[in-house]
Amino acid sequence: MKKRVVVTGLGAVTPIGNNVSTMWDGMMQGVNGIGHITRYDASQQKVQIAAEVKNLDPTQYLDERTASKLDRVIVLGIVAASEAYADARLTPESVDPYRFGTFVTSGIGGLNSIWSESQVAMNRGTDRISPHFITNAIINLVGGNISMRFKAKGPNLPIVTACSASTNSIGEAFRYIRDGYLDVAFAGGSESSINELGIGGFAVMRALNSGNNPELASMPFDKKRSGFVMGEGAGVLILESYDHAVARGAHIYAELVGYGVTSDAFHVTAPDETAEGITRCMQLALEDAGIAPEAIDYINAHGTSTPLNDKIETLGIKKTFGPHAYALNVSSTKGMTGHMLGATGAVESIACVLALVNQIVPPTITTTEPSEECDLNYTLGKPFPRSVQYALNINLGFGGQNAALIFKRFEA
Repeated sequence: MKKRVVVTGLGAVTPIGNNVSTMWDGMMQGVNGIGHITRYDASQQKVQIAAEVKNLDPTQYLDERTASKLDRVIVLGIVAASEAYADARLTPESVDPYRFGTFVTSGIGGLNSIWSESQVAMNRGTDRISPHFITNAIINLVGGNISMRFKAKGPNLPIVTACSASTNSIGEAFRYIRDGYLDVAFAGGSESSINELGIGGFAVMRALNSGNNPELASMPFDKKRSGFVMGEGAGVLILESYDHAVARGAHIYAELVGYGVTSDAFHVTAPDETAEGITRCMQLALEDAGIAPEAIDYINAHGTSTPLNDKIETLGIKKTFGPHAYALNVSSTKGMTGHMLGATGAVESIACVLALVNQIVPPTITTTEPSEECDLNYTLGKPFPRSVQYALNINLGFGGQNAALIFKRFEA
């Protein structure tokens, strides 16, 4: 028998807030987390802006010595997971460690360590590379460090699918719990790729906005959109079987009811222009949830502010929802947070959960004039109060990855 899966804990580190409550307040106030890069001197680079995590003090959860040895992507992941664990009021005694899984991933992993240690190797020789280099660089050590810290001895599975990575990780954790293999799981992702290599690599692909005006940079669905803004951060949800949550008296935020995943099998970076893969992905999530398209009230779109993504994603929404596409609210919170790559799906899933809890849709802040092919209700400028019973989060990744999650307002 399939088990109900609920969300009992939330944790986030983002460019608009270093915990969930601050992040959500930032979304409600339309805070723009994008600014000029401070983590290195970008003055000679074509792209000089990004959405950085600001003023983070990880010592609330990590001692200073440990934090200094870990790549930033791992630190962000641990901070978000620690907040989620505390928020869920979990204890070592409240869960069987072998039924406690970790599905926390990254799109790229420890790129800061890869960049810095390559400089060490080039300038000082390979024998001077840090002994922590490999364990800081590989993606499974984001979740690995979390599982060790909280003694989660179930599977540690980082699902690596570029910008849909944390969406897929949440979806796979959902399946493990729903099918009875686990009682509880960390699920989400972390990313920190704001360095010369990360920004430079995406810039030469012409994927990034190069206008260098933070107020006109990430403009999802707008006529003037010209590329995404690199963000960094982490989001982690505690997923739990309903029975396990009730038995320990946990607070339940929302229920996760549907998951869809497809591949375009089309191009390494561009989405299929027919939107077939995106459409089928959302249809699979609806079928998994057992609901009609008309049940969805809010979609947190991938909405990267790139010309192709926003156009094809809008087409996919219209194909999936038909006339109802114009009745629901859509928004892209990337206008505030930038694009956090492998962390974006987790943070945007948290936004969906809080939209259900608070019955309000977060806005798309920077968009003022949607392009002709982007003609849906993108919740421009300010939050929109409305009844939200079901919220859908969709994310797309390089390689033709598509993933969608459906959250439901919790009812006992």
